[in-house]
Amino acid sequence: MKHVVSVSLGSSKRDKKVEFQLGREIIVLERIGCDGDEKRAQAMFTELDGQVDALGVGGVELYVRVGDKNYPLRSGLNLVKNVKQTPCTDGRGLKQMMEGHVFQWVANQLPANITPRKAMMPLAADRYGLAESLDRAGFDLVFCDLMFGLGLPIPVKGLPRLRFLASILMPVIGLMPISMLYPTGHSQDEIVPKYQKWFNYGPVIAGDFLYIRRNLPADLSGRIMITNTTTEADTELLRQRGLAYLVTTTPRIDGRSFGTNMLEAALVAYAGHGRLLTDAELLALVNELELRPSVLKLN
Repeated sequence: MKHVVSVSLGSSKRDKKVEFQLGREIIVLERIGCDGDEKRAQAMFTELDGQVDALGVGGVELYVRVGDKNYPLRSGLNLVKNVKQTPCTDGRGLKQMMEGHVFQWVANQLPANITPRKAMMPLAADRYGLAESLDRAGFDLVFCDLMFGLGLPIPVKGLPRLRFLASILMPVIGLMPISMLYPTGHSQDEIVPKYQKWFNYGPVIAGDFLYIRRNLPADLSGRIMITNTTTEADTELLRQRGLAYLVTTTPRIDGRSFGTNMLEAALVAYAGHGRLLTDAELLALVNELELRPSVLKLN
């Protein structure tokens, strides 16, 4: 039996511990939220080092991966600076790989003719693979990173512009404190509807769930959401607001989808090499274990 722990800066209300069969192994997945307390998270990473098979970093990135470039986030790296033995991942390798194929993998489970073929991503720089998947599927995409992330009312269109934006902003953003970059702790529980115009851009809303949830519209009738970590309570919230389809880029386990940091940590533990896995190794395991996104028809 392998034990994987994701230490998250997110709300402890989203904590979960489950056992599940992954190929030939039983994996214990445990998510521990630190309610935005960076010192507690750092102490927990230090304490768990050498005690579990792999660690996941939740609620913040270590690096933001845009195409073949990795931009470091100092605030995230600071949390794991004392981890010396246990492989530790923020899930960016698995995120790029799985999300880079997500629409192609689930298209046959969604309505055949999604019109207009338009999608909005509130934060695309850290989900570049998802943006590529939707672009290949012929979606007209609008990226609202400046809006949702920094409060600047400037939409961005096109993958080349997104890459250019990341190359200019990420070296600066990488120096910012976590509280300026991502909803952590109890702020994850708040919903303040905002940016309705951009939520109405098209039938597909795609990207990080906590960014989406923070400004979630009251009416999601007929929409398709492609996102990541969702609990049973999140699913019910989306059902009540009329969402038609919920696609999670990782499989649902015991009623919820875990973040890519936890699933990648599970694959690292399963492989048993005592190190992080390459993109090629991750892809081989995902195919071998038949890990695929989940699609729920809610309304």
